[in-house]
Amino acid sequence: MDKFPMTRGGHAALETELKKLKSVERPSVIKAIAEARELGDLKENAEYHSAREKQGFIEGRIQELEAVLSLAEVIDPTKLSGTVKFGATVTVVDEDTDEEKTWQIVGQHEASIEKGLLNMSSPIARALIGKEEGDSVEVRTPGGEKSYEILKIAFI
Repeated sequence: MDKFPMTRGGHAALETELKKLKSVERPSVIKAIAEARELGDLKENAEYHSAREKQGFIEGRIQELEAVLSLAEVIDPTKLSGTVKFGATVTVVDEDTDEEKTWQIVGQHEASIEKGLLNMSSPIARALIGKEEGDSVEVRTPGGEKSYEILKIAFI
C-alpha cells in the first residue's frame, strides 16, 4: 500500500484525536448505552439508538485513524529547501486582487483550508509544486482562472 505523506504536526494531531476517541469518547458512549438499556424496551428507546449510532461513528473513526497512522510517512519540512514541494509554506499574491495568502502544502489527511493547510493534490498545490519564488502560476479553480505570483517559499 502507498504511504501517506504527513507533517509532524499533522501526525501528532491525528494521534491526539485517536487517543481522545479511545480514552474519552468510547468509554462515554459505552456508559450511555448501558444507561439507555436500563430504561427498558430497546425498540422505542431513542437514547439507546442515538448512543449506538454515535458508537458506530466513533468505532469507524478509530479504525480510519489507525489505518492512516499505520501508513503515515512523517516528513520534516525543516530539512527541505528549494522549490515548492510537500511541506513548503508558500506566500502568494493574487495578481488580480493583490490579496496575499499563505498556505502550507500538506497531505490529504491533515488539510484544512481554514487553517491554511492546502492538500497537496488540490489544483492550487499542484500548480505551485516545482515552482520558485518570483514565478507566476495559472490555476483553474471552481471559481474560475486565478493567477498567483509566488512571493516566498519557507520550510518551517
